[in-house]
Amino acid sequence: MAKRDRPARIGISDVAAKAGVSLATVSRVMNGNFRVDPDIAARVRAAATELKYQPNPMGRNLARGKTDTIGVVVPDLGNPTFQGVLRGVSRAAAHDGYRVLIADSSEVSSEESILAGEARRRCDGVVLCAPRMGSSELEELAPSLHPLVLVNRTTDAEDSPSVMVDYGQGIQDLATHLADLGHVRIAYVSGPESSASNALRLAGLEKFKQGHPHVELAILHSGSTFEDGYESAGDVVASGATGILAFNDLTAMGLLSSLNERGIKVPEDVSVTGFDDIPFAQYTTPPLTTAAVPITEVGEHAWAQMRDLLNGTSTTESVQVFQPHVVARGSTGVPAKLKASSPK
Repeated sequence: MAKRDRPARIGISDVAAKAGVSLATVSRVMNGNFRVDPDIAARVRAAATELKYQPNPMGRNLARGKTDTIGVVVPDLGNPTFQGVLRGVSRAAAHDGYRVLIADSSEVSSEESILAGEARRRCDGVVLCAPRMGSSELEELAPSLHPLVLVNRTTDAEDSPSVMVDYGQGIQDLATHLADLGHVRIAYVSGPESSASNALRLAGLEKFKQGHPHVELAILHSGSTFEDGYESAGDVVASGATGILAFNDLTAMGLLSSLNERGIKVPEDVSVTGFDDIPFAQYTTPPLTTAAVPITEVGEHAWAQMRDLLNGTSTTESVQVFQPHVVARGSTGVPAKLKASSPK
């Protein structure tokens, strides 16, 4: 069977020939340049209609220096918290006709500036989510990424708005929850040392100690993954703490799993809290007490700030702060010694 000949694609050169104008004139008319003579513009549009010319969206965007795409750089795409931020950004951006390009630095701070720079060259703007790089590097890099929105970091660079979560207050509220239950030996299974939100948690715990001098607080170095939490169980047991504050829900879940394997009951022997309230937190055994963060809203607000920057309008607030709240579930309870000493 003979192969059918495909109709030739109508291009900008065909419209230019039909209208008797240059390629540049057709391009200006198609991109809405109002400085073209109205009669000439009408002739070009008539030629385009007659030839059924359809502009190439990618070509038009490149000609305008616009991609209708923003880049989002995250430190760990496997973390449900960052997935929630991405969900909020991408859904809100899609509503405004934008797409999202995602880059994962895999918790390697040296990769962030490279990925962010590549994303900016390919996109109209960059959302840098919880970057692990140092403050001086961020200050130096920020101007080259404009328009730039930061999530869980701030910078003094001009026109670089931020969306923050008050991790310091959130960890204080969780520690107070444990203290109110009667725990006087508490351990914090900390996150990555390069994490700004971990630093905010540590600062919050310093404030907690000032208001609770009777509580002994230990800091146990760990990380941000399920595996990190699992491996922290030995240090948790050795600390003698009865109340445990995990960096996030993932590390708390890993810790719960390891404690269960060791025959340590939660919350009868040890109370455990997480942070973020990811979708799986309420389905652990026992259900996890945590500090809930409106993470999808964080992503949506990051896009709102980016949209303002892209449109050249000033953002209402340079730093928007979201407050977490404690969700008490079955993983926390009164220490066993207090239960034993309470009157029957």
